[in-house]
Amino acid sequence: MSDHSPAVSVIMPVLDEERHLRDSVRHILEQDYDGEMEVVIALGPSRDRTDEIAAELVRETAADGRGRRVQTVPNPSGRTPAGLNAAIRASKNPVVVRVDGHGMLSPNYIATAVRLLEETGAQNVGGIMHAEGETPWEEAVAAAMTSRIGVGNAVFHTGGEAGPAETVYLGVFRREALEQQGGYNEEFIRAQDWELNFRIREAGGAIWFSPELRVQYRPRPSVRALAKQYKDYGRWRHVVARYHAGSINLRYLAPPVAVCAIAAGIVVGAAVTPWAFVVPGAYVLAIAAGSVPAGKGLPARSRVRIPVALATMHMAWGYGFLTSPRSLARRVIASRRPAVPKDPAAV
Repeated sequence: MSDHSPAVSVIMPVLDEERHLRDSVRHILEQDYDGEMEVVIALGPSRDRTDEIAAELVRETAADGRGRRVQTVPNPSGRTPAGLNAAIRASKNPVVVRVDGHGMLSPNYIATAVRLLEETGAQNVGGIMHAEGETPWEEAVAAAMTSRIGVGNAVFHTGGEAGPAETVYLGVFRREALEQQGGYNEEFIRAQDWELNFRIREAGGAIWFSPELRVQYRPRPSVRALAKQYKDYGRWRHVVARYHAGSINLRYLAPPVAVCAIAAGIVVGAAVTPWAFVVPGAYVLAIAAGSVPAGKGLPARSRVRIPVALATMHMAWGYGFLTSPRSLARRVIASRRPAVPKDPAAV
C-alpha cells in the first residue's frame, strides 16, 4: 500500500435483493474514505425489482463528482462465486471489497480495512457479521446468530480478539492475491470464501480477523428462508470437510449429532420406552434457557421467537450436513485449484 489512500473496487453479487440493495449501496457510497471508489454489481436472474434498482443506481451515480460510480455486469447463472468473479474482472482497483446485497458497511469500514491491510501485511482482512433485524422474527434470528448457543465460538458472529484466521466474513483483498489464485472456485456455490482463503493461506498469505470491521447483516425474513439458508450451510460445510479433512471440529459436528440424537429419541420413545423422549425434551429446554440471555433487551414478541430460530438453524444445518451427497464433494474435489505462491521460483 502507498502513502495515499489506494483506489477501491467494491464487488457485489446480488439476486432478489430489491428490499436491501439501495440501502446497501448507500452505505458504500457514503463511506468515510478519501480514495477513489467504484461499485460493481453482478446481477443474477432476479424475480423482483433488483435489476431496475441497480439501473437507477447506475444513472444516479453517473455524474458523481467524487468518482463513486456504480456499474453492473451480468451473472446469468446467479451463482455467488460466478458473480464475484465477473465483478472482479470488470473492476480495476488494487483493493477489492466484497459486499453482499443485504450487508450494510459501517461508516469507516473501508478506511479501517485498508489500514489493516497495510499494518498486518495480510492478503485479506475481515470482521464481524453483525446481524440486525427489522421485524420481530428477524430480531429473533439476529439474536440467535450472535449468540454462542446459536453459532458456537465463531468469532465473526460473536466477536473476538484480532489475529490470523482461517477465513473471514466477506473480505477486503489485495487484488494481487485474487489474481494469483484465479479468483473464486465457481463449483463452491456456498463456502467459496473459505475455499479461496484456504488457497491464499496455502500460498503463504495471511487472513486477518479484526473486530474493528463490522457489517450489519439483514437476516432471512421467514422460517422457511432461514431453514433453506442453514441447510445449504450444512450441506456445503460437509463438502468442505471432505475437500479438506483437517477443517472439521466439534462445533461443526454438534448440529448433525443433535439431529440424530433427537430423531432417535423420538423413534425410540414412540416405539420402545417413553424415557427416550428425555433427549428431545432436554434439547427443547436447552434452547429455551439459552434464548433468555440471547434475547436480552429485545421486546417480548421477538424473544418468544428465538427458540424457533435456534431450532431452525440447528436442525436445518444438521440435516444439510447429514444429507450432503458424496457426488457433490467429488465434483468439487475434481475442480480443486492448487494454491499459487506469490513467487513460483521460490518453491
